[in-house]
Amino acid sequence: MTYQDSIAQTDQLIRSYKGSWDGIDAEAVARMKLQNRFQTGIEIARYTAAIMRRDMAAYDADPAAYTQSLGCWHGFIGQQKMISIKKHFGSTERRYLYLSGWMVAALRSEFGPLPDQSMHEKTSVPALIEELYTFLRQADARELGMMFRDIDAARDAGNELEEKRLLNAVENYQTHVVPIIADIDAGFGNAEATYLLAKKMIEAGACALQIENQVSDEKQCGHQDGKVTVPHEDFLAKVRACRYAFLELGVDDGIIVTRTDSLGAGLTKQIAVSKEPGDLGDQYNGYLDCEEIDPASPNAVIGRNGDVILNRDGKLMRPKRLPSNLFQFREGTGADRCVMDCIASLQHGADLLWIETEKPHIEQIASMVDRIREVVPNAKLVYNNSPSFNWTLNFRQQVYDAWVEAGRDVSGYDRTRLMSVQYDDTDLGAEADERIRTFQKDAAARAGIFHHLITLPTYHTAALSTDNLAKEYFGEAGMLGYVKGVQRKEIREGIACVKHQNMSGSDLGDDHKEYFAGEAALKAGGAHNTMNQFAA
Repeated sequence: MTYQDSIAQTDQLIRSYKGSWDGIDAEAVARMKLQNRFQTGIEIARYTAAIMRRDMAAYDADPAAYTQSLGCWHGFIGQQKMISIKKHFGSTERRYLYLSGWMVAALRSEFGPLPDQSMHEKTSVPALIEELYTFLRQADARELGMMFRDIDAARDAGNELEEKRLLNAVENYQTHVVPIIADIDAGFGNAEATYLLAKKMIEAGACALQIENQVSDEKQCGHQDGKVTVPHEDFLAKVRACRYAFLELGVDDGIIVTRTDSLGAGLTKQIAVSKEPGDLGDQYNGYLDCEEIDPASPNAVIGRNGDVILNRDGKLMRPKRLPSNLFQFREGTGADRCVMDCIASLQHGADLLWIETEKPHIEQIASMVDRIREVVPNAKLVYNNSPSFNWTLNFRQQVYDAWVEAGRDVSGYDRTRLMSVQYDDTDLGAEADERIRTFQKDAAARAGIFHHLITLPTYHTAALSTDNLAKEYFGEAGMLGYVKGVQRKEIREGIACVKHQNMSGSDLGDDHKEYFAGEAALKAGGAHNTMNQFAA
């Protein structure tokens, strides 16, 4: 329904009440409807799932059409990110939000800061999704409200051309509401627990759920040691639980992102059930570090107290069992297990993959994706451009190694000290920076990465900006530390929240007061509002 159609329909409804609703303005109602386009989280999930599906198809046709997101730990952070994207690029297309379980644990738990080990309240995850979309919807209401005020001003000035332009902009308005890829960790329990949490996350608006193949009660951050994976059937039950949640709630094209931590996980808590040679369970067990038992040997110890014995290809094998009651995989099998994990996930309902790596190396990622695509040609990745990587050091070492292989002189560089500032203005430093700059484009083309995200960027930016302000404000600069380092930049760079009263909804409230009380409305945005100092 167009803006004008909405006004006409509401006007007809008001008239049907024979004068008792004459205090209601039809255009004001139409405006409020536009400013509150999404009534429920389910509507948001359906809308954003369709966006992601279109973007996935566009990437299949052209890898240059990859997508991006930043992790946001508060609704305001997500809101400001999307306002900034619209300001600088004019469109939110192919830009999403990422909800990081790490940041929920570190910043949003009622227990206080926690490590990324699924110890935070599971309810805090859907609560953050709802909060993010509340702030994004408010960004719509605020921006549209300013456009409506401009329409009224154009009408008052008799400027029909400007009024027509603004009405057209309203009709073609692009919302700040974009897809969220939301981290459900390892499912916070069994498959039923995963299903229940998935429902809450979808009801809050999530169209994409990211789930990993670690043990729920032993879950670790993907960039820390001690990761323990589960057999495929256990993991796939949780993948199906997520799909059931999407289908039950009518989000038929919801997206499931399956993450494998197998590259850095050398342990498993369980030996998989195998029904026949070569099935998933047998393949999983095939990577266990075992010693062969030869019953014919006179010194053979067939079964010690508490031993687990496997039959593998007609041989008796004893898996190496640790004091923690965990079993370990053979060293050097991580990449093979990642490939197996990814193929199994795609063949059992996953839409996108996530391979957690220890460094950002395109060829390492591509070497696994190439093998996956031999079986599933349109396999696509979500990739964590993680702050856990030392990007500067990693890429300078990659350039150093490439130069050595090419026979170039590297005598002026110490590979172990390449992070040093002394290399910032060198040819090696410049080439490394260029590789970092083009990493996302190059990895999208070569390694099948559909979506690039940074998990924890706003955690680090909040710390850095606060450190800079504290250093200046509590030092010799005093108030100039805030004015020069923050406010003056906000004004000159057009940061919306320099008018913080407007950003918090004060002008929206004034509009509503005028709708409700007309000329009797007591509004905050008068001549004595100090925000008027920022009008220029």
